[in-house]
Amino acid sequence: MKSLADNIYNQGVGRDKPKLKLWTNAGLLLTYKCNCSCEFCYYNCSPDKGGLMPAETFINAWRGIKNLSGSSARIHITGGEPFLYWEQLCQLLERGQSENLGQVDIIETNGFWAVSEKIVKEKIKTLDKLKMQRLKISCDPFHLEYIDAETVQRLAHTARDILGPERIMVRWQKYIEDPPAIKNLPEEQKNKAYNAAMRDYPCRFTGRAGGAMADLVSTTPIDKLSGLNCRDAFLSAKNIHIDPFGNVFNGTCSGIIIGNTNQTSIEDLWQQFNPSAGDIAGTLFQEGPYGLLPQAVGCGYTPRAAYADKCHLCTSIRNFLYRNNLHRAVIGPAECYG
Repeated sequence: MKSLADNIYNQGVGRDKPKLKLWTNAGLLLTYKCNCSCEFCYYNCSPDKGGLMPAETFINAWRGIKNLSGSSARIHITGGEPFLYWEQLCQLLERGQSENLGQVDIIETNGFWAVSEKIVKEKIKTLDKLKMQRLKISCDPFHLEYIDAETVQRLAHTARDILGPERIMVRWQKYIEDPPAIKNLPEEQKNKAYNAAMRDYPCRFTGRAGGAMADLVSTTPIDKLSGLNCRDAFLSAKNIHIDPFGNVFNGTCSGIIIGNTNQTSIEDLWQQFNPSAGDIAGTLFQEGPYGLLPQAVGCGYTPRAAYADKCHLCTSIRNFLYRNNLHRAVIGPAECYG
């Protein structure tokens, strides 16, 4: 286990200054492929996306977060939709058990596969044997555009009977209890439902969520985003996400690569990570997305009059930079921007 003093950034700041936190939580994106193309997806996942995390990447990431933060370490498995690769998912969990890596804290799913009570029972009992602690079910107007509410309700009800209610998380319980009729709605009515959902549960405007959804609520003049840096977001994030190719994203900042676990261990990545340095991360740390504007405008980016928030501005600029083949070592991979 590392201490805060082992990180290069922390070594250069005074005792009274905020430090970069230890990464204690790792979200492992098994794949970018998903049966849905939700408008609020933070990672731009869809049926035509790919990637499947190799066993070595998965195990090295799991072991690395444990080496870094000891008993505080937690991993959760996400995507994309992990249950699209059920056999691979089970094999990875079995491998983790054989190497005494402990329990998986959370596995996330949209529940599309829960087409019968028998199938739900079989899969949930298997995951229980493989030491999954909690199941997280995504249920909201965005997912319900693609998945029947009855399917998700079947999963939640049956899984609670097997695991107990304390081991089932539903995002969001409100919508599984009273699912909105979202399928086949005219665009205007659908947007009203989306707006209501964003008021109830604010979105992060990264990935696909930085597109049409952010446009619905873009009311903040761009000059009001000046001076809103990302210092706290970098320093306080105790979680990272690792995609199928080993790319590491800090916190919830999808599409900003801070390293790759196939090249460098998580322990070494954390020790070497200086969020105040680098063209992209350093600018975001010091100035926020507004600081990326001069270069983007110089390359032809046309700012909007208003944005949803600073994350929307950041996503908009990064999409432009990616399309223009700029900063590809940091702004990537293609799956987050396609």
